[in-house]
Amino acid sequence: MQRFMHRKTRRCDCYLPLQNGCCARNPEVVVNSSAPRWPGPPVGWRRLLARLPLVLYRVGLGPVLGKRFLVLHHEGCYSGRRRTVCLEVVDHDPLYGTWTVASGFGDRSQWYRNLRHVPQVVIQVGRQRHAVTAYFLSPEESAEAMVQYAASHPRAVRMVCGLLSPDLGRGTQGDLRQVGRRIPFVRLDEVPPRRWR
Repeated sequence: MQRFMHRKTRRCDCYLPLQNGCCARNPEVVVNSSAPRWPGPPVGWRRLLARLPLVLYRVGLGPVLGKRFLVLHHEGCYSGRRRTVCLEVVDHDPLYGTWTVASGFGDRSQWYRNLRHVPQVVIQVGRQRHAVTAYFLSPEESAEAMVQYAASHPRAVRMVCGLLSPDLGRGTQGDLRQVGRRIPFVRLDEVPPRRWR
């Protein structure tokens, strides 16, 4: 029962039982029961559609997607098995060699949890592979990333806002920042960096 409750109320990156209200693996992380309710992963034909970009990469047609998507190669935090997932690129800085992605299903996404355990991974963009290290953006940094993303993809942002906060449909900067603070954003920094910040 304790394990089940942990799945429902956790704000950490693993599913270990709670100890004194904190995660057993990360004692400094306190569980927060006010976490937003994230939509479940797609099923049926929606799942097939969501996996289409990954299929294109596997058959060698990844470059047709341009720089809008990347493939993240990561390892299961418990099984150690190699995993792959195709993610939309929220922002790309070619000068510093960084790619920013977001977890559409919150901090319960498998790839997000795995990055929390092993942040050193490899990504593939087109036909090129890059060794990167994951940097997890703060809520304020995530809010800024959301505003920048909305400038180039307003339709996608309206859809996200409608799923997470139906009452935030006006699309003002304040609304976007409020939603952005609730979405886990991750910046993938190339190793070694192209240019020091």
